[in-house]
Amino acid sequence: MVSAESTDEQRLRRIEAVTDATLSRLDVADLFDELLDRVRDLLQVDTAAILLLDVASRQLVATAAKGLEEEVRRRFRISVGRGFAGQIALTRRPVVLEQVTADRVVNPVLLEVGVQSLLGVPIMARGDLVGVLHVGTLSPRRFTPDDVRLLELVADRVGLASRSRANTLDQAAALALQRSLIPTELPEVPGLEMAARYVPGHASGVGGDWYDVFTLPSGALGVVVGDVSGHGLQSAVVMGRIRSALRAYALVCDDPAEALALLDRKVVHFEAGSLTTALYAMISPDGSRVDVSLAGHPRPVLAVPGRPNGLLAAHIDPPLGTGRPPPQRHTTAIDFPPGAVLVSYTDGLVERRGEVLDAGIARLMAAVPHAPVETVCASVMATLDAEHPADDIALLALRRLPG
Repeated sequence: MVSAESTDEQRLRRIEAVTDATLSRLDVADLFDELLDRVRDLLQVDTAAILLLDVASRQLVATAAKGLEEEVRRRFRISVGRGFAGQIALTRRPVVLEQVTADRVVNPVLLEVGVQSLLGVPIMARGDLVGVLHVGTLSPRRFTPDDVRLLELVADRVGLASRSRANTLDQAAALALQRSLIPTELPEVPGLEMAARYVPGHASGVGGDWYDVFTLPSGALGVVVGDVSGHGLQSAVVMGRIRSALRAYALVCDDPAEALALLDRKVVHFEAGSLTTALYAMISPDGSRVDVSLAGHPRPVLAVPGRPNGLLAAHIDPPLGTGRPPPQRHTTAIDFPPGAVLVSYTDGLVERRGEVLDAGIARLMAAVPHAPVETVCASVMATLDAEHPADDIALLALRRLPG
C-alpha cells in the first residue's frame, strides 16, 4: 500500500513539475531551457532536445538542447521522414529506440556524444505538427509508458509556447511591414489638401487594407485605396507586393483602368487565391478632373458645394484576382470643382453585422461636411463609430481648395 501511494505521489510530482504556472512567466527561450532541465531530472536522462519544424523547407531545426548543445550550435536540420526525429514527425507518434545505431539515426551529434537509447514524441499545436521533442541516455534504457506520457505532456507545453512565439513574431513582422507601407505623411500638392485614417480591426493589429498617394511624372496625383482579403502577416505581405506593383504600373499607364488590368494579371499569376479590391484615381495636374477605376471597390463619396452629397457615378468592375478571362475595366472621368471633397474608404467603414450595406453608405454620405479634410475625417470616424471597428478601415479624404 505504501509503495502504491509513493508511486502516485511521484507521478503527481512529475506532472506538477512540467505544468507549474510560474513557467508561463518565462520567455520562450528560457521556457524551453527550463523544461528541458526539468525533464532531464524527472526522467533521469542525459540529453534532451527540441527540434522545431520549418514549414517552408519541411525540415526539423535544432532549437534547444541539454547535453546536445552542439546540435543547436550547428543548427542541425533534418528532413521530415529521415532518421529518428524525422520518423516521429512523419508518423506523429512516439518512437522508442532502445539501441542507437548509425543506421537508425542521421544526427552525427547523437553518435559523437554516445547516446545509447532514445525516446521521442511529436510536438503538436491545434492539430498541426510543430516539431519533435526527444530525450536520451548514455547507457541502455528501457522507457516505460509513464515516461512516454510525461514527455508528451512536456511536448504539449512546448507546442503552446512555440505557437505563441510564432504568433508574436508574425505580428511584429506584420506591424513593421504595414507601418512601412502606410504613408506617415501625405504629399503636399498645390491647390489640394488631403488627410487619412487607418484603424486595424483585428487583434493582430494588421491586415490587408491600405491607402497610397503619390505624384506622377506628368504632374498628376495618383490616389489608391485597397483591401486584400484576410488579416495578419500574409495579407500584409500580399498588400505590400500589390501596392508596389501598382506604383510601377502607374508610371507607365495614363489610364487607371489599364493600370488595374495589368495589376489584375499580376495578382492572378503571382498571388493565386488572393482576392483584392482597389480604387485607383488620377487627379489632373490642375486638380480639376479625377479619372477613377474601381476593381470591386466601394464607390467614393463626392461632396460638391451647392449639391447633395452622393456616390461617384463610376462603374464597379470585378475585384483583382478573380481569374481568367480578364474582365474589361473602365475609367470614369468626373469634374472636381473648387471646394469639392472626395472620400475614399474600405468596406470596414460602412459594413455592420446584421445591417444592409446601404444603411452604412447613407450614414457616410450624411457625415461628409464641406470642410477641411481633417474635419471631414474626424466627422466620418465619429459618426460611423469607427474607432473600434470589427474590420480594418482605411479612409482617405481629398479636397480641392476653394478659389
